Amino acid sequence: MLLAHPAVLEELLRRYDALTAEHGKGGDAAEAARRLEDVSYTLCVTTGTRDITSAVAAARERLRRRPAPGTPEPAPVALS
Repeated sequence: MLLAHPAVLEELLRRYDALTAEHGKGGDAAEAARRLEDVSYTLCVTTGTRDITSAVAAARERLRRRPAPGTPEPAPVALS
């Protein structure tokens, strides 16, 4: 299984947390919901899960279990 680079997981989790906090605070609700859906889908794909609760848990666990310094990491994947 391909593993996302920790920096990618950190960015996805940061975006997910920010969008979740922003969700329902007004503004363009449709745009916010679309962006939240996009980042949720990407988290699911990058963690190999099917729901956002599992994806967030898997991403946080992967970050918690990072390899020791000096151990090669997978190459990062650019997100758009």
